[in-house]
Amino acid sequence: MPFMPGDPAPWFTAPTPSNPQFVFDTAAGRYVLLAFLPKHDVAAAAEALRTLAAHQALFDDEKLSAFVVTRDPATAASAGDMRGLRWFLDLDGAVSRLYGALAENGAESPMWLLLDPSLRVLGRVQLANARMMFDALPGLRPPAEHAGVPLHAPVLIAPRVFEPELCGRLIDLHQAGGGRFTGVMRDAGDRTVAVMDELKKRRDVLVTDEGLQAALRERLERRLFRLMDRALGFAVTRIERYVLSCYDAADGAVFHAHRDSTTLGTAHRKFACSINLNDGFEGGDLRFPEFGPKTYRPPPGGAVVFSCALLHEATRVTAGRRYAFLPFFYDEAGAEVLAAYEQRVGALPEPAA
Repeated sequence: MPFMPGDPAPWFTAPTPSNPQFVFDTAAGRYVLLAFLPKHDVAAAAEALRTLAAHQALFDDEKLSAFVVTRDPATAASAGDMRGLRWFLDLDGAVSRLYGALAENGAESPMWLLLDPSLRVLGRVQLANARMMFDALPGLRPPAEHAGVPLHAPVLIAPRVFEPELCGRLIDLHQAGGGRFTGVMRDAGDRTVAVMDELKKRRDVLVTDEGLQAALRERLERRLFRLMDRALGFAVTRIERYVLSCYDAADGAVFHAHRDSTTLGTAHRKFACSINLNDGFEGGDLRFPEFGPKTYRPPPGGAVVFSCALLHEATRVTAGRRYAFLPFFYDEAGAEVLAAYEQRVGALPEPAA
């Protein structure tokens, strides 16, 4: 069936001229215009590209981004990504088929598809009806107002999970070790590996002392897990990693928009938790682009809990240091998913240093 307003756009990963694995769902947080070009109607494709060029000022990556999906090798060879306008090189037609722009029998349905900041359909017109689409673009509300009512990310904020003395002990532990830069998880074939890239910059220290792990787990069980069960309908039975992190302004520390459960080796994760251990820093707040530009910061010793499936970022720390305890939570069903993955490929890799 063709896409209708309110339908979620399918997620995919595809190459662009500047990124061999562009993860489309990370484009959330702004309006997205997709142009599906025909491969065999050269004149129609050229006219669509002229229309895009004439309206390039609209595409700023803040309010609106455009993506051209091309299956033509000649067009792909000359394509170049720029701010606000990128190209998906769909030479095998997988993305076009996913969106109904290419039928299994080869029939083409070139179109413009407009998505809202949560990547749900706002409108769709045939490629030849570009004027209908482009006349509407200047009137789009700011992304934070696209729903017509105030938006709030579905997060749980819980104060007083760790007492000040415990927060100080954890900060001292990180400072004694200094921490190391760690990578992010990426799928490579049938396994998930840790890689270093510009998405994340922070220093981590693992809590390995079993007594301290037990003390942390005891606080979480008494002060957070019951609240999660009541507010989020989720009963935590497993904790993944006891990691202390430092986002230091001197490092330009940041963690750009990402999701925590989209790889084979992280699919078991259900909820992420961010417990701030201190204050007195600038930046370093959580933001959920699908739900607007508002930021979230728990008080020292308090937690922000949210679904690992949500797109989120830790904004850049611009002054001072932010110390945080950052576990993931899952349950027995998640444990079965993780066990099946480990049985296929072996143990999970250590974070890249």
